[in-house]
Order: sequence, then structure tokens, then C-alpha cells
Amino acid sequence: MSTRPAYDNENIFAKILRGEMPAHKVYEDDRAFVFLDIFPRAPGHALVIPKAPARNIFDITPEDLAHVAKVAQTVAHAAIEAYDADGITVIQSNEKAGGQEVFHLHVHVIPRYEGQRLKPPASEMETPEVLAGQAAKLRTALGQ
Repeated sequence: MSTRPAYDNENIFAKILRGEMPAHKVYEDDRAFVFLDIFPRAPGHALVIPKAPARNIFDITPEDLAHVAKVAQTVAHAAIEAYDADGITVIQSNEKAGGQEVFHLHVHVIPRYEGQRLKPPASEMETPEVLAGQAAKLRTALGQ
């Protein structure tokens, strides 16, 4: 039986939640936080994270996971509107072997367009100016 590592309070998303690292915030409530990925795989690539410290799907309470899923769905609807997207890709990875790179549970909500491939993960950092504009469009679609 393998043991999974414990949650690391120094991961980048924990630092974002504490305000120690900047983020292009899109939405926040008492249980979830949404911001844009600085290495977007497509324009408008958002990350939905729980405020509760959860390494991944194995650590989160069912209630917090359900809330994150609900917020991800809301963000997906808004992203279709904000970016005039043809579809949405939703990704949630767990542990290194599952493709997880930041060990705080997160759901990727990625607007998609017919005929356009996703960029490889963490391949190209977007400029703060572009991210600010994309965040503003998504916040508007969310009524924020």
C-alpha cells in the first residue's frame, strides 16, 4: 500500500490564496477561488481551486469537491460567452503519474475552438496585460 504525500502549505496555489503571490482573479466565494493560468493552454484558461487545503481528489471533502465542480461549471458557461468559444475542455489531474504539477487540487477550464490545438502544458507564459484583459472579460460574463 502506497502512502501519498501530505498537503504542502507552501505550494504556489496556497501562496496565491494567502495573497503572497499575484493572480489574475476571476471569481471568489467562501469555498472557491478562480484565476487565470499564467501558462495558458488556450486563451482564457482558468483554474478553479478550493480554499480548503487539499492536495488532490484524494484529500478533499465531498462537499468541497462538489462546490469546486459547481464553480467550474459556472466558469465554463461564462467562458463560452466571454470568449465566443466553440467548446470547453475540463481537466482535473491527480498526483505526478496522473499529470498533476501543482499539488493543490485544481480544475482547468479551457475555452476551445474548432481546429485549434491546445498548447503543451507550461510551455508559454502569457503577458500580464493579456491576462488582465482576459480576466476582465470572464469577470464580466460572470457578473463580477
